Amino acid sequence: MGTLRDVVSPSWLAARIDPIDVVGTLAEAVRSVAADPAAAAAATARLAGGSLHALAAATSPGTTPSPAPPADRRHSHPAWETNAWYVLCRREHALLAEWARAVAGSAELGPVATRKLAFDVDQVVAATDPANWPLTNPEVPATALRTGGRSLLRGLRNLVRDVATNGGAPLQVPRDALVVGRDIAATPGKVVYRNDLVELVQYAPVTDAVHRTPLVLSPPWINKYYVMDLAPGRSFAQWAVEHGRTVFALSYRNPGPEQRDLTMADYLGSGLLAALDVVEDVTGESSADIAALCLGGTLATAAAAWLAARGDRRIGTLTLLNTMLDYRDPGPLGVFTDARAVERLERRMRGPGYLPGPAMRATFDTLRPDDLIWRYVVDGWWLGNPPPVFDLLVWNADSTRMPAAMQMEYLTGLYLENRLATGRMELAGERLDLGAVAHDTYVVAAETDHIAPWRSVHAGARLLGGDVRFVLTTSGHIAGVVNPPSPRAGHRVGTGPVPADPDAWRDATPQRQGSWWEDWAVWAGERAGPLGPPPPMGSADHPPLDEAPGRYVRET
Repeated sequence: MGTLRDVVSPSWLAARIDPIDVVGTLAEAVRSVAADPAAAAAATARLAGGSLHALAAATSPGTTPSPAPPADRRHSHPAWETNAWYVLCRREHALLAEWARAVAGSAELGPVATRKLAFDVDQVVAATDPANWPLTNPEVPATALRTGGRSLLRGLRNLVRDVATNGGAPLQVPRDALVVGRDIAATPGKVVYRNDLVELVQYAPVTDAVHRTPLVLSPPWINKYYVMDLAPGRSFAQWAVEHGRTVFALSYRNPGPEQRDLTMADYLGSGLLAALDVVEDVTGESSADIAALCLGGTLATAAAAWLAARGDRRIGTLTLLNTMLDYRDPGPLGVFTDARAVERLERRMRGPGYLPGPAMRATFDTLRPDDLIWRYVVDGWWLGNPPPVFDLLVWNADSTRMPAAMQMEYLTGLYLENRLATGRMELAGERLDLGAVAHDTYVVAAETDHIAPWRSVHAGARLLGGDVRFVLTTSGHIAGVVNPPSPRAGHRVGTGPVPADPDAWRDATPQRQGSWWEDWAVWAGERAGPLGPPPPMGSADHPPLDEAPGRYVRET
């Protein structure tokens, strides 16, 4: 337990206010630029010249304007191209962004500081976009005029609400917009097992016959499990049930201070391995397939390696969705997972014993500030619109805490030291060898994933010892997984060994129309055994305890 001195110390305050050491990075950059200011001076001269030209173009009709920044959704109002004030604001912002990136690029820094400085600049560029502020966004006065000022009053009310009840962040989705168990996490089933860490949901069959091998869903315990059971028609659990699978899902509890000492070994033993024992008892089958997402996929792969080390064959096939196994290149999350940031995070967690859910959500939001922060500032505060109702946003807002011991073990062992990929990770008494994971494995990566970059997912897939079907889908980390059949969806499918060059593979592999769910259903069904009557819901030793989705998913 952290002491009072821990909680109020300058290092704790720094860790809370500046978790990635923005101040230190900027100070290092300033020293570097001051030592060799030529590039920064040239960038500043270009900025001055460009600004004068932009001002002349905006105020003098005969002046040839500089090229306009690329068009996007936020700058679709005609005034961005026709009104001198808005034209000037947008071009000046583009020039400032170019200047900031040029100056930052001139700083001679190490790789970690360079990445952090680029992140800091991106945050400033995103925040200062004129579309984000009422005096420089033509939509704001136009909407106010159209609504007789009501949009401004509604926006002010939204702003006050968010400051008072949402930590000053704009609300992304209405509270209680979708009800867990009715609108999301609504696939019928029973809770057939509960311990202090997890509940196990068994979904009710909807087909007369099911494949012999059951399927266990291993979600991440960052946010709630129902990312794999979203709204009907968009639920992967529902899709699997409708395709003749007996499906179970792990639902983790939201840990508090009393769970501060939970480790990855606890999530293995009391989570996935305990679930496999129950599934075997309920179905009578000695092995189960696993479909896992993100951190849940890392755990599932670690479990497969752990079981392989003991000669245990309880796992059939693996499906790994946007799962990193090789953490050499963590992508944008690397800003939050270097040694200095992890040290600061450890200090922050000493007092409460966990990482608060809002802190985790804020981390992910800053990776996509235009989409996850500023669009809601504009829509909610300046235009007075209510937040949209969308199942993914409901899940995104339903954040969970992370136990301090597990979080430090995860960040240190994987992000800092990459032990799993290099064969140095030990878990519950076994050294884990990914090459010993000889299962048929279906690996899905998403092209625009900012949390598990697809090339890093590809690198991890190459370390597995079994036959791997590598699939690259469109969209991002979650939308690429919540991918029901649609003509707008697309994916690429690799056959044979996973090649060394991901970009060459992508260029040579044609994109198929449709969802990877359909390809997966065929692949998984061919490996799931013959069809037969569905097993009972629960068993004598594990009778149904509650209706799905259970109790833990509702914990705050």
